[in-house]
Amino acid sequence: MMPRLKLVLPLLILGLGAVSVYGFYATRPKPEQTSSSASAPLVRVQRVELRPLDFVVRAHGTVAPRREGDLIPEVSGPVVWVSPVLASGGFFEESEPLVRIDRADYEVALESAGAVVARVESEHERAVVERERQQRLADRAVASETHVDDAHNAARVAAATLREARAKLERAKRDLERTELRAPYAGRVRQANVDVGQFVNRGSAIGKIYAVDYAEVRLPVPDAELDFLELPLMFRGDTQADGPEVRLRARFAGHEHVWRGRVVRTEGEIDPRTRMVHVVVRVEDPYGRARVRNEADAAQVRPPLAVGLFVEAEILGRHVEAAIDLPRGALRTDGRVLVVDDQQRMYTREVDVLRVEGERVVIGGGLAPGERVVVWPMQAVVEGMVVRVHAVSGQTRADFEQSPRPDGGAEPGRDGAGGAS
Repeated sequence: MMPRLKLVLPLLILGLGAVSVYGFYATRPKPEQTSSSASAPLVRVQRVELRPLDFVVRAHGTVAPRREGDLIPEVSGPVVWVSPVLASGGFFEESEPLVRIDRADYEVALESAGAVVARVESEHERAVVERERQQRLADRAVASETHVDDAHNAARVAAATLREARAKLERAKRDLERTELRAPYAGRVRQANVDVGQFVNRGSAIGKIYAVDYAEVRLPVPDAELDFLELPLMFRGDTQADGPEVRLRARFAGHEHVWRGRVVRTEGEIDPRTRMVHVVVRVEDPYGRARVRNEADAAQVRPPLAVGLFVEAEILGRHVEAAIDLPRGALRTDGRVLVVDDQQRMYTREVDVLRVEGERVVIGGGLAPGERVVVWPMQAVVEGMVVRVHAVSGQTRADFEQSPRPDGGAEPGRDGAGGAS
C-alpha cells in the first residue's frame, strides 16, 4: 500500500499544480489593445504657401547734415551789425546777410584805388601817344631808334601799371562787398561766436553752420546683407543714382515718427575689422513742416529730423515673387527641413535658404505648395518614420514655448539635432 501511495501522491500534486496554472491563465486580465499609431511621435506641421516677399535690412545711424562748415570773414574790422538769426539753432536762407563789418576803411580804399586807376589811365594814354609820335618821326628818319625803343618800352610799362591799378580796384570793390557776410546756402546755425563791437580778423571762424536742404544718415550694413539690397554700384565716371527706399524711425516727445529717404551712395571702402559697408541715406527737407497722424489718429505736426537724432532704419530690399516663410525651428542644423507625406511618413528635404532672420526663415525653393513641413525640431529622426500630425499656422518658436504640446508632454530640447540653425 505504501509504495502505491508514494507513486500516486506526486502525480496528484503535479495534476493539482497544472490545474491551478491553467486556472490562473484562464482568469488572467486581458491586455488593453492599442494601435501602432499611438506610439508614433507627434509633430507640428505647417502647410507650404508661396507668397511675394520684400526683403528688409535693418540698421541704425545718426542724422548728420549734408554739408557743414565754419563762418569765416574775408576781411578784418569791427562788427557793426549781427543778424538775429545768427544764434545757435537759428535758420537762414541762401544769400541772407548774417554779419556786417565797418565799411569806412574799405570805402576809402576803394576811392583811393579808383583815383590811382584814373591817374594811370592818363599816363598810359600819354605813353601811347608818345610811342606813335616817335614811330612817325622814325619813319621820316628824324628820330633815332633809341627814342623809338624808349617810347615803346614806356607804353608797355604804362599798360602793365594800368592793369595792376585796375586789379587793385577790383580787389577793393570785393573787399567792400565782403564787409557783409552772406549765407552760402540755406541752413542753420550750430554755433555763433560774434557780437556787435567785436573786432574780427580775416580768416578766423566766427561761427559754425550747416545746410538744411537735405539730411544724411550713415548706416552700417553687414557685407552678408548686401545680397538682399539693390544698391547702386558706383563705377568711375558714374553719377550719383537713387537707390532703394528707406524708412527712418525715431521716438520724439513720447511718439514714434517716420521719415522717408533713399540710399544715394555707398562709401568707398569696407571696414576691414567689422566687414561693414556704410550706405548713405538722404532725406529731403528734413526741417520742413509736415502734418502726420499719430497713434490716436489725430493730426499733428511731425517734428523735424534734427541733426544728431538716433534713428532706426529699414532699407527696402529686393522683391521675391514666390517665397516660403516658415518658423526658424523648421530649419535643421544641416540646412534641411522635415516633410510629412500623405502616408504620415517623415523625410528630410534639401531647400534653398534665402535668409534666416530672428524667428523666421525664408525659403526660396525645394518645397511645393501644400506640402507639410515640420516646424518644431526633433531629437531623433529616421527617414520614413511614421508620425502623428498636429497642424499649426504661422507660429513662431516663442509661440510654441508658451503653449503646451498637443500630447501633454514636455517640449523637446533646444540643443537637439533638429534645432534651428
